[in-house]
Amino acid sequence: MGSLTPEGHVKRKVVEVLKKHQVWYFFPGNNGFGRSGIPDIICCVDGHFLGIEVKADRTKKPTALQAKCGKDIETARGTWLLVCDDVSLAALEAVIINRKNW
Repeated sequence: MGSLTPEGHVKRKVVEVLKKHQVWYFFPGNNGFGRSGIPDIICCVDGHFLGIEVKADRTKKPTALQAKCGKDIETARGTWLLVCDDVSLAALEAVIINRKNW
């Protein structure tokens, strides 16, 4: 198996947090038939929609379509997070814990 990309390392950490908290999740396929801008990981936390966009590090920014999709998710009362480092990973875990205690 090949080595992970920098973004792949962050995705692996995200999945570890999701599994730790028994969050349902999936990676939407990017096969040309989907919609552009959809988050990398789609989750359901105790009935609450959570979209996670993953970047390799803080210097990488979401595309305009990814940012618009994030705003659309938030308008629909879901949660959208950008995870790119240990600080944002801790924020993700806090969102999950808070949602489960809500």
